[in-house]
Amino acid sequence: MVKAIRISQPGGPEVLRMENVSLPEPGPGEALVRHHAVGLNYVDVYYRIGLYKQPSYPCGIGFEGAGVVEKVGPKVKEIKPGDRVAYGQSPLGAYAEARVMPAERLVKLPKEIDFKTGAAMMLQGMTVQYLIRRTYRIKKGETILLHAAAGGVGLILCQWAKSLGVTVIGTVGSDEKAKLAKAHGCKHPIVYTRDDFVAAVKKITKGEGVPVVYDSIGKDTFERSLNCLSPRGLMVTFGNASGPVPPFELGTLAAKGSLYITRPTLGTYVAKHEDLLATARDLFSVVRSGKVKIRVNQTYPLAQAAQAHRDLEARKTTGSTVLIP
Repeated sequence: MVKAIRISQPGGPEVLRMENVSLPEPGPGEALVRHHAVGLNYVDVYYRIGLYKQPSYPCGIGFEGAGVVEKVGPKVKEIKPGDRVAYGQSPLGAYAEARVMPAERLVKLPKEIDFKTGAAMMLQGMTVQYLIRRTYRIKKGETILLHAAAGGVGLILCQWAKSLGVTVIGTVGSDEKAKLAKAHGCKHPIVYTRDDFVAAVKKITKGEGVPVVYDSIGKDTFERSLNCLSPRGLMVTFGNASGPVPPFELGTLAAKGSLYITRPTLGTYVAKHEDLLATARDLFSVVRSGKVKIRVNQTYPLAQAAQAHRDLEARKTTGSTVLIP
C-alpha cells in the first residue's frame, strides 16, 4: 500500500484526499516509480474542478514527478530498476508516493539535476520548449508578449528567450513579481493590475505590436492580447487560469490584421516517444548550460496538496512548486 491523493468528485481543494492505495505489479511496457518529488501545475486545478473531465471517479491527479525506478514489467528496454527518472506528461496520478505507469513516458534524469528540480521542470519546461521552438519559433531580435511572466512557465520562458536574443514583455500581478520576472530575463515587466498592457506593448514596439503572444490566462486577457499583435501575428492560448476563452467571431481575426490563433497542448507535442525524448533533451541541455535556472519557490508535503492548490489559485506562488511524498 502507498499513500496517494485521490478525488471522488470535482470541486474545490477540499476534494483532494489522502488515501491508501494498492499498487499492481508492472505489466508489459510498465514501470513502478518511487517518487522523490511531484510537480504542481495549474492544469491540475482544471482536472480537480472538472473543467477538464476525468475518465472516472474516484481517481488520481497530477501529471509530473521524479524518482527512482523500482521495478519494470516485461518488454521494457529503455529503463531498468535503479534509474533516476522524471516525467511531465503521464496518465493522471502523480500525486502519490509511488505509482505504476507506462515506461515510455519516463525520461532518464541527468545526474546533475536533483529530484526537486526534475519534478518542477518537466511539464513546465517542456511546455516552454514546444511553445518557443515549435509552435512559434522565436528568433533573435524579436519582441514577444508573455502573460504570467513570474509563474513557473513564465520564469523558464523569460530566461530561455533571453538566451536566444529575444526581448520579453511580460505581465505580472505585483511589483514584487515584476522584480522577479525582470531578474529572470523579462526586459519589460508590466503590472497588469495597474497598467494597461496593450498601451505598454504599443509604446515599447513603437506601434508595431508583437509577432506572438503566449497567453495562459485565458478569458481575462484574450481580446486585449489580440490587440497587441502585429499583422499576421500568432495568438498562442495555452491555459485558462482566469477561465476558458468564450466563443468569439472569427471575423475579428481578419479585422485585426489577418491574425492566427492556436490552442496547443504538451500532450500533442510529445505524443510520440521520439518527440518526448527530443523535447526533454533540449530542455536538459539549456538547464545544464546554466542559461535556464529552475526556481522551486514553494515546497509542500504531499498531504498538504489542498493548501498548495489554494495558494496556487490565489496567485500566491511564483516559479515552480513541488509536493514531497
